[in-house]
Amino acid sequence: MAMLETLDTSASFAADEVEASLPDSITGYRSFKLGAFTLSRDEYFVRIQWPAKGQTRSHLIPADAFLRATMRDVAWGFFYGWVNFDEVIGTRNHYGKVDLYAGTFNGVLREAGVDYTEQFETPKIMATFKAILRDWTNAGFDPFAAPEETGSAFGRKSGDNIEAIERFRVATRRMPGLPDDSPLRNDLPVNRQFADVPQDEPEIHAAEGFEGELHAFNLYKYLSRSDVTWNPSVSSVCKASLFCPTTEEFILPVFHGNDRVEWFLQLSDEIIWDVADKDDGAPRARITMRPGDICAMPADIRHQGYSTKRSMLLVWENATPNLPQRYESGELPPYPVEF
Repeated sequence: MAMLETLDTSASFAADEVEASLPDSITGYRSFKLGAFTLSRDEYFVRIQWPAKGQTRSHLIPADAFLRATMRDVAWGFFYGWVNFDEVIGTRNHYGKVDLYAGTFNGVLREAGVDYTEQFETPKIMATFKAILRDWTNAGFDPFAAPEETGSAFGRKSGDNIEAIERFRVATRRMPGLPDDSPLRNDLPVNRQFADVPQDEPEIHAAEGFEGELHAFNLYKYLSRSDVTWNPSVSSVCKASLFCPTTEEFILPVFHGNDRVEWFLQLSDEIIWDVADKDDGAPRARITMRPGDICAMPADIRHQGYSTKRSMLLVWENATPNLPQRYESGELPPYPVEF
Protein backbone atom coordinates (compact mmCIF):
# COMPACT_ATOMS: atom_id res chain seq x y z
CA MET A 1 0.00 0.00 0.00
CA ALA A 2 2.71 2.39 -0.97
CA MET A 3 3.83 3.76 -4.29
CA LEU A 4 7.06 4.78 -5.95
CA GLU A 5 5.40 7.79 -7.58
CA THR A 6 5.38 10.97 -5.53
CA LEU A 7 2.62 13.57 -5.57
CA ASP A 8 2.52 17.04 -4.08
CA THR A 9 -0.25 16.89 -1.46
CA SER A 10 0.45 20.25 0.17
CA ALA A 11 -2.44 22.52 1.06
CA SER A 12 -1.63 24.89 -1.84
CA PHE A 13 -1.57 22.12 -4.47
CA ALA A 14 -4.24 23.17 -7.08
CA ALA A 15 -6.05 24.99 -4.28
CA ASP A 16 -7.56 27.47 -6.77
CA GLU A 17 -9.64 24.62 -8.27
CA VAL A 18 -11.47 23.82 -5.03
CA GLU A 19 -15.19 24.73 -5.02
CA ALA A 20 -16.27 25.36 -1.42
CA SER A 21 -19.24 27.10 0.17
CA LEU A 22 -19.21 29.53 3.06
CA PRO A 23 -19.31 27.87 6.50
CA ASP A 24 -22.77 26.64 7.44
CA SER A 25 -24.42 29.04 9.91
CA ILE A 26 -25.29 26.19 12.30
CA THR A 27 -22.63 23.48 11.99
CA GLY A 28 -19.72 25.69 10.89
CA TYR A 29 -18.65 23.26 8.15
CA ARG A 30 -18.21 24.12 4.47
CA SER A 31 -19.76 22.10 1.64
CA PHE A 32 -17.74 21.13 -1.42
CA LYS A 33 -18.58 20.54 -5.08
CA LEU A 34 -16.56 18.19 -7.25
CA GLY A 35 -18.07 18.07 -10.71
CA ALA A 36 -21.66 16.93 -10.28
CA PHE A 37 -20.93 15.61 -6.77
CA THR A 38 -21.75 17.59 -3.65
CA LEU A 39 -20.11 16.67 -0.34
CA SER A 40 -21.31 18.10 2.97
CA ARG A 41 -21.23 17.13 6.64
CA ASP A 42 -23.17 17.77 9.82
CA GLU A 43 -22.52 16.81 13.44
CA TYR A 44 -22.53 13.07 12.72
CA PHE A 45 -22.62 12.27 9.01
CA VAL A 46 -21.07 13.09 5.65
CA ARG A 47 -23.61 13.31 2.83
CA ILE A 48 -22.54 12.64 -0.77
CA GLN A 49 -25.00 13.62 -3.52
CA TRP A 50 -24.92 12.84 -7.26
CA PRO A 51 -27.31 12.87 -10.26
CA ALA A 52 -28.90 9.68 -11.60
CA LYS A 53 -32.11 9.05 -13.57
CA GLY A 54 -33.04 12.72 -13.45
CA GLN A 55 -32.95 12.89 -9.67
CA THR A 56 -30.43 13.76 -6.97
CA ARG A 57 -29.31 10.65 -5.12
CA SER A 58 -27.54 10.71 -1.76
CA HIS A 59 -25.58 8.49 0.60
CA LEU A 60 -24.54 8.95 4.24
CA ILE A 61 -21.24 7.90 5.83
CA PRO A 62 -20.40 8.47 9.53
CA ALA A 63 -18.04 11.45 9.73
CA ASP A 64 -15.21 9.54 11.45
CA ALA A 65 -15.29 6.71 8.88
CA PHE A 66 -15.31 9.17 5.98
CA LEU A 67 -12.37 11.17 7.34
CA ARG A 68 -10.29 8.04 8.00
CA ALA A 69 -10.96 6.81 4.45
CA THR A 70 -10.24 10.19 2.85
CA MET A 71 -7.02 10.46 4.85
CA ARG A 72 -5.74 7.17 3.40
CA ASP A 73 -6.82 8.10 -0.13
CA VAL A 74 -4.84 11.34 0.15
CA ALA A 75 -1.83 9.74 1.86
CA TRP A 76 -1.65 6.94 -0.71
CA GLY A 77 -1.98 9.29 -3.69
CA PHE A 78 -5.17 7.34 -4.61
CA PHE A 79 -3.10 4.17 -4.53
CA TYR A 80 -3.16 1.16 -6.84
CA GLY A 81 -6.65 0.70 -8.24
CA TRP A 82 -9.77 1.20 -6.17
CA VAL A 83 -10.25 2.81 -2.77
CA ASN A 84 -13.81 2.04 -1.66
CA PHE A 85 -14.81 4.26 1.27
CA ASP A 86 -17.69 1.82 1.87
CA GLU A 87 -20.03 -0.28 -0.30
CA VAL A 88 -21.13 2.79 -2.33
CA ILE A 89 -18.53 5.59 -2.54
CA GLY A 90 -14.95 5.36 -3.74
CA THR A 91 -12.18 6.37 -6.12
CA ARG A 92 -10.29 4.64 -8.92
CA ASN A 93 -6.77 5.68 -9.85
CA HIS A 94 -5.92 6.03 -13.55
CA TYR A 95 -2.48 7.47 -12.71
CA GLY A 96 -2.93 11.06 -13.83
CA LYS A 97 -6.70 11.06 -13.58
CA VAL A 98 -9.00 9.73 -10.85
CA ASP A 99 -12.61 8.53 -10.92
CA LEU A 100 -14.98 9.42 -8.09
CA TYR A 101 -17.91 7.01 -8.14
CA ALA A 102 -21.15 6.30 -6.32
CA GLY A 103 -22.62 2.81 -6.63
CA THR A 104 -20.55 1.90 -9.70
CA PHE A 105 -19.05 -1.12 -7.93
CA ASN A 106 -22.20 -1.98 -5.98
CA GLY A 107 -24.16 -4.69 -7.77
CA VAL A 108 -27.59 -3.54 -6.52
CA LEU A 109 -27.19 0.18 -7.26
CA ARG A 110 -25.59 -0.46 -10.63
CA GLU A 111 -28.41 -2.81 -11.67
CA ALA A 112 -30.93 -0.17 -10.61
CA GLY A 113 -29.17 2.40 -12.79
CA VAL A 114 -28.61 4.90 -9.98
CA ASP A 115 -24.82 4.73 -10.04
CA TYR A 116 -22.63 7.59 -11.22
CA THR A 117 -18.93 8.07 -12.09
CA GLU A 118 -17.05 11.23 -12.94
CA GLN A 119 -13.36 11.53 -13.80
CA PHE A 120 -11.10 14.35 -12.62
CA GLU A 121 -7.53 15.42 -13.16
CA THR A 122 -5.57 14.21 -10.16
CA PRO A 123 -4.59 17.70 -8.90
CA LYS A 124 -8.23 18.83 -8.74
CA ILE A 125 -9.62 15.89 -6.76
CA MET A 126 -6.54 15.81 -4.53
CA ALA A 127 -6.89 19.50 -3.72
CA THR A 128 -10.60 19.07 -2.93
CA PHE A 129 -10.00 16.09 -0.65
CA LYS A 130 -7.22 17.99 1.13
CA ALA A 131 -9.52 20.97 1.64
CA ILE A 132 -12.24 18.69 3.03
CA LEU A 133 -9.80 17.18 5.52
CA ARG A 134 -8.63 20.60 6.65
CA ASP A 135 -12.18 21.90 7.16
CA TRP A 136 -13.92 18.79 8.55
CA THR A 137 -11.21 17.48 10.93
CA ASN A 138 -11.79 19.06 14.33
CA ALA A 139 -9.19 19.74 17.00
CA GLY A 140 -8.36 16.58 18.93
CA PHE A 141 -9.31 14.12 16.16
CA ASP A 142 -6.57 12.32 14.20
CA PRO A 143 -7.92 10.31 11.22
CA PHE A 144 -4.63 8.38 11.07
CA ALA A 145 -4.88 7.10 14.66
CA ALA A 146 -6.64 4.12 16.23
CA PRO A 147 -9.90 5.06 18.02
CA GLU A 148 -8.32 4.55 21.46
CA GLU A 149 -5.58 7.03 20.56
CA THR A 150 -7.68 9.97 19.41
CA GLY A 151 -10.68 12.13 20.22
CA SER A 152 -14.07 12.42 18.57
CA ALA A 153 -14.77 13.39 14.98
CA PHE A 154 -18.36 14.32 15.81
CA GLY A 155 -20.07 17.57 16.73
CA ARG A 156 -20.07 21.03 15.21
CA LYS A 157 -16.98 22.72 13.81
CA SER A 158 -14.38 23.09 16.55
CA GLY A 159 -10.90 24.14 15.51
CA ASP A 160 -8.71 21.93 13.32
CA ASN A 161 -5.83 19.45 13.43
CA ILE A 162 -3.60 20.49 10.55
CA GLU A 163 -0.56 18.79 12.11
CA ALA A 164 -2.26 15.39 11.96
CA ILE A 165 -3.50 15.60 8.39
CA GLU A 166 -0.36 17.23 6.98
CA ARG A 167 2.13 14.59 8.12
CA PHE A 168 5.13 14.65 5.79
CA ARG A 169 5.41 11.50 3.71
CA VAL A 170 9.04 10.36 3.52
CA ALA A 171 9.88 8.58 0.26
CA THR A 172 12.38 5.75 0.74
CA ARG A 173 14.71 5.35 -2.22
CA ARG A 174 16.49 2.15 -1.14
CA MET A 175 16.18 1.41 2.60
CA PRO A 176 15.66 3.43 5.80
CA GLY A 177 18.83 4.37 7.63
CA LEU A 178 21.08 4.58 4.56
CA PRO A 179 22.89 7.90 3.98
CA ASP A 180 20.52 10.50 2.47
CA ASP A 181 17.59 8.07 2.74
CA SER A 182 14.56 7.95 5.04
CA PRO A 183 15.24 8.05 8.82
CA LEU A 184 14.84 5.16 11.29
CA ARG A 185 12.21 6.89 13.49
CA ASN A 186 14.54 6.97 16.50
CA ASP A 187 12.96 10.26 17.54
CA LEU A 188 9.45 8.77 17.73
CA PRO A 189 8.11 7.01 20.87
CA VAL A 190 7.34 3.30 20.98
CA ASN A 191 3.62 2.69 20.54
CA ARG A 192 1.71 1.62 23.64
CA GLN A 193 0.95 -1.84 22.18
CA PHE A 194 4.57 -2.55 21.20
CA ALA A 195 6.21 -2.01 24.60
CA ASP A 196 7.66 -5.55 24.45
CA VAL A 197 9.43 -5.08 21.10
CA PRO A 198 13.27 -5.12 21.41
CA GLN A 199 14.82 -1.82 20.38
CA ASP A 200 18.38 -2.94 19.70
CA GLU A 201 19.80 -2.62 16.18
CA PRO A 202 21.68 -5.45 14.41
CA GLU A 203 25.49 -5.43 14.40
CA ILE A 204 27.10 -5.24 10.96
CA HIS A 205 30.47 -6.96 10.39
CA ALA A 206 31.47 -6.49 6.77
CA ALA A 207 34.34 -8.38 5.17
CA GLU A 208 37.45 -6.38 4.42
CA GLY A 209 36.93 -4.22 1.37
CA PHE A 210 33.15 -4.16 1.74
CA GLU A 211 32.88 -1.66 4.57
CA GLY A 212 29.93 0.68 4.05
CA GLU A 213 28.33 -1.58 1.44
CA LEU A 214 26.18 -3.63 3.84
CA HIS A 215 23.19 -2.18 5.67
CA ALA A 216 20.66 -3.60 8.13
CA PHE A 217 18.11 -2.28 10.60
CA ASN A 218 15.61 -3.64 13.13
CA LEU A 219 12.31 -3.67 11.22
CA TYR A 220 10.31 -4.52 14.36
CA LYS A 221 11.80 -1.51 16.16
CA TYR A 222 11.05 0.64 13.11
CA LEU A 223 7.41 -0.46 13.04
CA SER A 224 6.96 -0.23 16.80
CA ARG A 225 7.58 3.53 16.46
CA SER A 226 4.98 4.14 13.76
CA ASP A 227 2.53 6.84 14.83
CA VAL A 228 -0.17 5.90 12.29
CA THR A 229 -2.33 2.88 11.49
CA TRP A 230 -3.18 1.26 8.13
CA ASN A 231 -0.67 3.43 6.27
CA PRO A 232 2.16 1.36 4.75
CA SER A 233 5.51 2.98 4.08
CA VAL A 234 8.25 1.68 1.81
CA SER A 235 11.07 -0.03 3.74
CA SER A 236 13.01 -1.43 0.77
CA VAL A 237 13.13 -0.72 -2.96
CA CYS A 238 14.63 -3.12 -5.47
CA LYS A 239 13.69 -1.89 -8.95
CA ALA A 240 9.87 -2.35 -9.06
CA SER A 241 9.75 -4.54 -5.95
CA LEU A 242 8.55 -2.69 -2.84
CA PHE A 243 8.38 -3.97 0.74
CA CYS A 244 5.76 -1.85 2.49
CA PRO A 245 5.33 -2.72 6.19
CA THR A 246 2.64 -1.16 8.35
CA THR A 247 0.97 -1.38 11.74
CA GLU A 248 -2.73 -2.21 11.95
CA GLU A 249 -5.29 -1.62 14.69
CA PHE A 250 -9.10 -1.58 14.58
CA ILE A 251 -10.44 -1.58 10.97
CA LEU A 252 -8.82 -0.77 7.63
CA PRO A 253 -10.86 2.36 6.83
CA VAL A 254 -11.41 1.36 3.19
CA PHE A 255 -12.17 -1.67 1.07
CA HIS A 256 -9.10 -1.75 -1.16
CA GLY A 257 -9.81 -2.98 -4.69
CA ASN A 258 -6.69 -4.36 -6.36
CA ASP A 259 -5.47 -3.64 -9.89
CA ARG A 260 -2.57 -6.07 -9.36
CA VAL A 261 -1.69 -8.97 -7.03
CA GLU A 262 -0.59 -7.97 -3.51
CA TRP A 263 1.30 -10.26 -1.14
CA PHE A 264 0.73 -10.05 2.64
CA LEU A 265 3.15 -11.44 5.25
CA GLN A 266 1.84 -11.35 8.83
CA LEU A 267 4.71 -10.37 11.12
CA SER A 268 2.92 -10.27 14.48
CA ASP A 269 -0.46 -10.80 16.17
CA GLU A 270 -3.55 -11.33 13.99
CA ILE A 271 -5.57 -9.73 11.18
CA ILE A 272 -8.91 -10.99 9.86
CA TRP A 273 -9.62 -10.10 6.23
CA ASP A 274 -12.97 -9.94 4.49
CA VAL A 275 -12.47 -10.54 0.76
CA ALA A 276 -15.14 -9.69 -1.83
CA ASP A 277 -15.56 -9.42 -5.59
CA LYS A 278 -14.04 -6.18 -6.87
CA ASP A 279 -16.87 -5.34 -9.28
CA ASP A 280 -20.02 -5.95 -7.24
CA GLY A 281 -18.89 -6.53 -3.63
CA ALA A 282 -20.18 -10.11 -3.40
CA PRO A 283 -18.36 -11.92 -0.52
CA ARG A 284 -15.66 -14.39 -1.54
CA ALA A 285 -13.70 -15.37 1.56
CA ARG A 286 -12.71 -14.61 5.14
CA ILE A 287 -9.04 -15.07 6.00
CA THR A 288 -7.42 -15.17 9.43
CA MET A 289 -3.69 -14.37 9.31
CA ARG A 290 -1.33 -15.10 12.21
CA PRO A 291 2.46 -14.59 12.49
CA GLY A 292 4.28 -16.24 9.60
CA ASP A 293 1.19 -16.58 7.40
CA ILE A 294 1.49 -15.42 3.79
CA CYS A 295 -1.49 -14.52 1.63
CA ALA A 296 -1.79 -13.39 -1.99
CA MET A 297 -4.62 -10.92 -2.62
CA PRO A 298 -5.69 -11.41 -6.29
CA ALA A 299 -6.12 -8.61 -8.82
CA ASP A 300 -9.90 -9.01 -9.03
CA ILE A 301 -10.93 -8.58 -5.38
CA ARG A 302 -11.47 -5.97 -2.69
CA HIS A 303 -10.42 -6.51 0.92
CA GLN A 304 -10.85 -4.99 4.38
CA GLY A 305 -8.96 -6.01 7.52
CA TYR A 306 -9.71 -6.10 11.27
CA SER A 307 -7.07 -6.17 14.01
CA THR A 308 -7.90 -6.08 17.73
CA LYS A 309 -4.29 -6.02 18.97
CA ARG A 310 -2.04 -3.64 17.02
CA SER A 311 -0.25 -5.91 14.57
CA MET A 312 2.60 -5.73 12.09
CA LEU A 313 2.00 -6.56 8.43
CA LEU A 314 4.43 -6.59 5.51
CA VAL A 315 2.83 -5.79 2.14
CA TRP A 316 4.85 -6.72 -0.94
CA GLU A 317 3.97 -4.59 -3.97
CA ASN A 318 4.93 -4.89 -7.63
CA ALA A 319 5.21 -1.33 -8.95
CA THR A 320 5.71 -2.27 -12.59
CA PRO A 321 3.91 0.57 -14.45
CA ASN A 322 1.88 -1.42 -17.02
CA LEU A 323 0.51 -4.10 -14.67
CA PRO A 324 -3.07 -2.70 -14.42
CA GLN A 325 -3.51 -2.82 -18.20
CA ARG A 326 -2.11 -6.35 -18.42
CA TYR A 327 -4.48 -7.62 -15.73
CA GLU A 328 -7.51 -5.76 -17.10
CA SER A 329 -6.92 -7.04 -20.66
CA GLY A 330 -6.77 -10.64 -19.44
CA GLU A 331 -3.15 -11.07 -20.47
CA LEU A 332 -2.35 -11.97 -16.86
CA PRO A 333 -4.65 -14.11 -14.69
CA PRO A 334 -5.85 -12.31 -11.53
CA TYR A 335 -4.19 -14.86 -9.24
CA PRO A 336 -0.40 -15.41 -8.93
CA VAL A 337 -0.18 -19.19 -9.43
CA GLU A 338 -2.19 -22.12 -10.78
CA PHE A 339 -2.25 -25.48 -8.98
